[in-house]
Amino acid sequence: FFFLSQVSEDQGDLDDSSEKTPSKASRSPQKTTKRLKTVPVKVTLLDGSEYDTAVEKFAKGQTLLDMVCGHLNLLERDYFGLTFMESDNAKNWLDPSKEIKKQIRVGSWIFGFAVKFYPPDPSVLIEDITRYYLCLQLRDDILSGRLPCSFVTHALLGSYTVQAELGDYDTEEHGPDYVSEFHFAPNQTRELEERVMELHHNYRGMTPAEAEMNFLENAKKLSMYGVDLHHAKDSEGIDIMLGVSANGLLIYRDRLRINRFAWPKILKISYKRSNFYIKIRPGEYEQFESTIGFKLPNHRASKRLWKVCIEHHTFFRLVSPEPPPKGFLVIGSKFRYSGRTQAQTRQASALIDRPAPQFDRSVSKRYLQPRSMDGASALGDSMDQLSQRSSSERTQFMSREDLDQEGSLDLDHDHYLYPDHDQDQYTNQEVVQHDGYKQPLGAISSTSTKALEIKDQEPGIPIDSKPEQFLDKPEDVLQKHQASINELKRALKQPNSKKAPREKRLPSATPPAGTPERKTNGSAHIILFC
Repeated sequence: FFFLSQVSEDQGDLDDSSEKTPSKASRSPQKTTKRLKTVPVKVTLLDGSEYDTAVEKFAKGQTLLDMVCGHLNLLERDYFGLTFMESDNAKNWLDPSKEIKKQIRVGSWIFGFAVKFYPPDPSVLIEDITRYYLCLQLRDDILSGRLPCSFVTHALLGSYTVQAELGDYDTEEHGPDYVSEFHFAPNQTRELEERVMELHHNYRGMTPAEAEMNFLENAKKLSMYGVDLHHAKDSEGIDIMLGVSANGLLIYRDRLRINRFAWPKILKISYKRSNFYIKIRPGEYEQFESTIGFKLPNHRASKRLWKVCIEHHTFFRLVSPEPPPKGFLVIGSKFRYSGRTQAQTRQASALIDRPAPQFDRSVSKRYLQPRSMDGASALGDSMDQLSQRSSSERTQFMSREDLDQEGSLDLDHDHYLYPDHDQDQYTNQEVVQHDGYKQPLGAISSTSTKALEIKDQEPGIPIDSKPEQFLDKPEDVLQKHQASINELKRALKQPNSKKAPREKRLPSATPPAGTPERKTNGSAHIILFC
């Protein structure tokens, strides 16, 4: 009995001690919450070097971007961003406002540091180091074929590159082939190198900062400067390219720009499944708004284009970003650009008060093989690479936001940084050349496109149309057709026209945002597939 009582007392002591002292298993979760788990990150910089670091597992994209910019001693950070490749080999921008792990579902955290917003006027950049990294980005764009140049432009930009990196020409230091180690163009020749050296000899006394400024002043005039290209198809399945820039949306076909829509002309941008739409304000002689649709490879590509348009429009056109929509009743993606606009970053740059940072200009793109063998067809190469991607490819482990099949945004025209007329004037002046014929852009986008009335038509279903049905006609037929259209426009302008009373009865109100537009009360809403 004494033995049993002793055992029971010992067992009670063990129970008391176990209650007072937690076990290792119970203590382990407390310790792990205090330790911050980190993930290794590799970032390829614009000079080709790599920056290895580690970030906390739940860190947002802005944290990593600040780390990279801090490593580069860069204060004007809003023009730059981080890119990563998705499983379908498509480049995507890291969202600074979201956690990194929610954007990269699988694979290592590998990024590229790049210019996201190309300033239309590089002189607004305050610091030389910011302009230097913009130059590095443009040199890479030229070599990769994303920024096609003529022979004269290649020689001029190459000479400024040599001046910025080597300084003044010295007969004793520089031999007869001192520029042969540089690569200025995808199709570089001996003739181009000789022209570069000839120009470089005349730059005596030009500082590296001045040479880079001259480089930017000439590069900004190129037609593909700062254009983000996206592969799409028209209603007939013909490949086209949609380019997003600081000024608006550009449309390319057969390596030629066939249309351009300035941001003031665009009232709304939206996507539904794999279709992307822009709503255009009516022209001078038009009564109704028109919606133009494009077919993209999949819904992820459509959403990617939609997000890029939102970011570019907000950054370059608005004074401050718009807040994302709130509430549970919002249908579709709630994405909005959350960074600073160009107006805000210029105000912040004006407050920079530090000595000009000292930095070493790296040896840019020497000993590298060109990525494109034909500079003249560089835009076409970009199109060919995009067209080779399979539309059936899908990314695994999609997040909830990835599953959003639609989204829309009414562009804010009341809080523009610039008035509408400053970028609106070229829409009716631009001339398109196609197969030997020339027409105003307005003729292609309105008169030569088959107009369809929408009756209970889902926006996600392609609508068959022939957007260029008159381009294969003789020139005299085109002139007669255009004359009849002009006569009709003049008739519509006359106050005593027979159609005027009926037109006055047409309502001008547009349907609420996010709802399909249908034919109501006699008003016709037109959808054009470009």
